[in-house]
Amino acid sequence: MAGSNTGRVIAAGAIGNVLEWYDFAVYGYFAAAIGRVFFPSQDAVAQVLAAFGIFAVGFFMRPVGGALIGHIGDRFGRRAALTFSVAAMAIPTFLVGALPGYATLGVAAPILLTLLRMIQGLSVGGEYTTSVVFMVEHAPSDRRGLIGATASCGAVGGILAGSATGALLASIMTPQALESWGWRIPFLLGLVVGLAGLALRRGIHEEASSAKERKRSPLAEAFRDHAPLLLRLAALSVFNSVGFYLMFVYIVSWLQMVDGVAPARALGINTISMALLLPLMVAMGWVSDRVGRRPVMLGATVLAIVASWPLFWLMHSANPAIVLLGQLGFVLSVGTFCGCQPTVMVEAVPASVRCTAIALGYNITLGLIGGLSPLVATWLVERTGNDYSPGFMIMVAAVGSFLALLTYQETYRKPLS
Repeated sequence: MAGSNTGRVIAAGAIGNVLEWYDFAVYGYFAAAIGRVFFPSQDAVAQVLAAFGIFAVGFFMRPVGGALIGHIGDRFGRRAALTFSVAAMAIPTFLVGALPGYATLGVAAPILLTLLRMIQGLSVGGEYTTSVVFMVEHAPSDRRGLIGATASCGAVGGILAGSATGALLASIMTPQALESWGWRIPFLLGLVVGLAGLALRRGIHEEASSAKERKRSPLAEAFRDHAPLLLRLAALSVFNSVGFYLMFVYIVSWLQMVDGVAPARALGINTISMALLLPLMVAMGWVSDRVGRRPVMLGATVLAIVASWPLFWLMHSANPAIVLLGQLGFVLSVGTFCGCQPTVMVEAVPASVRCTAIALGYNITLGLIGGLSPLVATWLVERTGNDYSPGFMIMVAAVGSFLALLTYQETYRKPLS
């Protein structure tokens, strides 16, 4: 593939991830304000729990969306799946920003919000994994790790854009204006990114796929012939699910509730961390092309197992610089793992069911565990009084992914099927 077309493929794949995760990140960052707007008056912790509950509902739709969009990708081509998924995110994102609150619609407000989050979860379930497959399949054999990490950067870039947008709004608006209507602005702006994604993806040429001629559906083939592989993909994703969503989405609320950090400062710390996460992921993808995927990812999980508690101790500081230092430790461990995981998944799955199998295995864990992680962390901190509960959750998740990695063969020098 010509270099210019490769660049367009990367841009088309990444922009969808930017939109998907920009929206989910903005929701996580403004969970407290959303809870107060869409739920009846109650204590602050209950409102945050309710908001993160709807956050989790959106994640529960991910396996369904993965099955649907993965099927489209394996049956009709990667471009068709990616076009569908970005449209299914752009419209609900805009509508969340325009939706009246509980004071206007009553109980209909949280119901409609839940429905919109479900549609967005459906889209996210296939968007990330299909774009990863699309990009890694088009990568040169000696740069699959690098291109796979670039695919992840689209997701991180979206969360970074959400964090930066939140930090900017928090710095230029009064707290009252931000809570009243300012939080809606990032959702309304998401429509612009969605339109750009549709324009890019319409211009991508894709070779016709022989998958259209298959007799069995990709979904049936994945379950009947590759069930153990689905379980291994799900187990591999545990550390990503818990570590990423606790440290780069939930952590903004944790800093405010536990340490009393101002919203603007919490968002600013998180934005700096995510800005550093991007080059780290690309660098680790590049390293995995030279030394292998397994040793890099195993090292990342070991670091999380031994360092999570000390890093949370650092983040429980009144000094913003020390808080940032603690989060940077998680940038190193989670970023290293996430930078290599996309390519490992693509290399482990046969081409005929690649979109479907990866979407199912990855999203089962992200939906059931990742979506619940902020909710569980909020509940544990409140129930146990232990501010380090999220750190223990990350340690357990790292152990799970470490064990899963031991079942994977090293594939960085093998041709892609």
